[in-house]
Amino acid sequence: MQYKAVIFDLDGTLLNTLDDLADSANRALAARGFPTYTVDEYKYFIGDGAEMLVRRALPEGNRDDDAVFGVLDAFKEDYSRNWNVKTRIYEGVNDLLSAVDGLGVRKAVLSNKPHEYTLLCVEEYFAPGTFEMVLGMRPEVPKKPDPAGAFEIVQSLSLNPEECVFLGDSSTDIHTAKNANMLAVGALWGFRTADELTQAGAQVEIRTPMELMNYLKR
Repeated sequence: MQYKAVIFDLDGTLLNTLDDLADSANRALAARGFPTYTVDEYKYFIGDGAEMLVRRALPEGNRDDDAVFGVLDAFKEDYSRNWNVKTRIYEGVNDLLSAVDGLGVRKAVLSNKPHEYTLLCVEEYFAPGTFEMVLGMRPEVPKKPDPAGAFEIVQSLSLNPEECVFLGDSSTDIHTAKNANMLAVGALWGFRTADELTQAGAQVEIRTPMELMNYLKR
């Protein structure tokens, strides 16, 4: 079928934000005497919001609310000053966005990153108007893999879910796509493994951004 829109995940799909997230989290943990982690280890902490990142990073015996929210507040404060130090656009993403425009296919972003930082990242790294709609995690809307945010985008674009592709790098994204009845495409250049995407039920897995065009042109 001819797809009419692509909904993109942000972290690990459009932007490599891993270093900045890891650096801020490690500083917040170290300041409170907790163990820190390598950048690669953070690939498995990210994707379900900042609170879940902190819960996963804390030792199992230190996940009480005082510890979680103390580190979370410190992480947010640090990240607010350092969110764009090492973050970069993945190679091939800008080419894909231009090619998608050439087909007349519409574009949106749906992230579990807090909404304000999702907007900041998109404004910093992409030209104005690149995406018709940009949504991060908001308290009043269930986070991915709940399809509420995806449905909000679809409704705003006056489309049906089956007319949309959802591109993301984690099982959370694949489950979101499937829950919303969208084509679930896994981005293999992101934070998670091909095995995770396959087990989550990805219908398509692509190694480079431009490979998505093979499915949009059908």
